[in-house]
Amino acid sequence: MTADVRLVRELVGRIDDREPLVVVIGDGILDRWTVGEAERVSREAPAPIVRVTESIAVPGGAANTAVNARALGARVRMVGYVGDDESGRTLRDRLAAAGVDTTFLVEVSGARTTTKDRVVGGDRVVVRVDDIAAPPDDAARARFGEAVARAVRCADAAVICDYGLGVDPETVVPVLDRDRPDAVVVDAHDLTRWAGLHPDLVTPNAGETTALLARAGADGARVDLGQGSARAAAVIDARDALLAATGARAAVVTLDRDGTVLLDPDTDGAFRTRATPAAEQQASGAGDTFCAGATVALAVGADRRQAVSFAQATADVVVREAGTSVCSARALVDSVTAPAETVVDHDELADAVTAARAAGRRIVFTNGCFDVVHRGHTTYLRQASELGDLLVVALNDDDSVRRLKGPERPINTAEDRAGVLAALACVDLVTVFATDTPIPLLRRIRPDVYVKGGDYSPEMLRETAVVREYGGEVVMVDYVAEHSTTAVVRRIRESS
Repeated sequence: MTADVRLVRELVGRIDDREPLVVVIGDGILDRWTVGEAERVSREAPAPIVRVTESIAVPGGAANTAVNARALGARVRMVGYVGDDESGRTLRDRLAAAGVDTTFLVEVSGARTTTKDRVVGGDRVVVRVDDIAAPPDDAARARFGEAVARAVRCADAAVICDYGLGVDPETVVPVLDRDRPDAVVVDAHDLTRWAGLHPDLVTPNAGETTALLARAGADGARVDLGQGSARAAAVIDARDALLAATGARAAVVTLDRDGTVLLDPDTDGAFRTRATPAAEQQASGAGDTFCAGATVALAVGADRRQAVSFAQATADVVVREAGTSVCSARALVDSVTAPAETVVDHDELADAVTAARAAGRRIVFTNGCFDVVHRGHTTYLRQASELGDLLVVALNDDDSVRRLKGPERPINTAEDRAGVLAALACVDLVTVFATDTPIPLLRRIRPDVYVKGGDYSPEMLRETAVVREYGGEVVMVDYVAEHSTTAVVRRIRESS
C-alpha cells in the first residue's frame, strides 16, 4: 500500500508543528542538466546534435536528500565535503537557497566537487559525464568528524548517504555512538560498512541487496528474478540474512516500479508499498527523496510502516517530474488528495454538509470498501444519488478492509479507491474512515438518508438504530447479482 490521505496530512501537520532537526551526513553531488532538442545526427560521430534550450544545476546525492528533507518542513544541517571550485560554490549556494544549513560543510582546499553532467535531447538522456572528487586526506577527515559532532547535537534524526565518494564509517560511527539521535537511517552502496552503527533503517535498492547478500554468502541472485511479486518474495525470504549483514534493526528494499518491501522483525511478515511507474530518467533522485521522506517521518515519531508509506508517497511525486526533483509538503498533500474538492477529511465533510443543509439540500450517505469498482457499485451509487442532493461516500480504510474482508484485501489502496469514486459524476464527496462501521461519522453529520445495497435489510445493520434515532431514513437500493467485488475477484482467479 501507499500512504493514505489521513496519514500524509497527519505527518505533514506533525512536521509543521515540531520542525524536527535532521542531519544529513554524506556525499554531496552537483547535478547539472543541459536540456535541448535533438534535431539531427552529427557527421563527426554517430551522436545526436542537441540544440541547448536550458541549463540547470541542482543539489544531488546527499545534498538532494537534504533539500527534500527541508522541503518537507524539517530543519536540516548538511555535513559533506565540497571543493573550493566553482561547482562547490554553486552547490553551497543551491543548498542555502533551499534553506539547508551549510555551516557544517567541510571545504577541501584545492579539491574538486563531485559533479554529474547530463545532456538531454528531447526526452532522452544522451550522455552522462561524472567528475569524481579525489578521496579526502586525513586532515579533511578529522574536520569532517568534528563537523558531524557539532551537527548532531540535539538532532532528532540523522541520515547517512554513502555513495562511495569519501564519507567513511571510521569518522562518523564513533561520533554517533556518543551522541545518537532517536532515528538513524543509512542509504549506502555498501551497507556492510555501516553494520557496526546498527541503523534503525537501511534503504538498499534491488541491485545493492543482491550484491550485499552475495557478499554475505546468501543466494543473492534470487533477488534478481525479474519484476513484481517474485522479486519481492525473494527479498522477504532473505530477511534474516539481509538484517544480519547490515546490522540494521529494519530494512526497506526499494524495487523501482515494484514499490518497496519493509523487512521489520518487530512486526509479523513483510510490508509492501506500490510505486508510480516511471521511465528511468524520470526516477533520477527518487531514492534520495524516499530516504528524506522516511527520515523526516521517523524524526516526528512515525513507526517504520508509516515512515515507509510516507516516503513512497514522496517518491511518487518526484517521479512525475523530469530530472532531479524535490517533493515539498504542499505537493505531497496535493498528490494524495486530488481531486481536492471531492476527497475530504471528516472536518471538511462536516463543514460541507452544514453548508449544504443550510442551503436546503438533502444529504445522502453510504459507505463500503469499494475495493474493485464494478457495475454493481455504479448502479447502486447512481440510485443513491437520486435520493437527495448531495451524495457522501464513506470509504473503509485499508486496515478496516483487512479486518472485514481478510488479509488479502484490499486489492486497491484507500487513496486509489477514493480517487476512483471521486471521478464518478454521481458522487459529490468522498471521505475515509478507520472504524469497522461508520456509526461515529453518522452521528456527527446526521445525513437525511442512509443508503445500503439490497443484499442487506435494515434489521441487519447496526447503523439503522442510530439513523432512525435522530430522525433519518434508511433506504435499501437494488443489488446487481454476481457483481460483488468478491464475485469479481473469484472469477478473475478462476480464469487465471
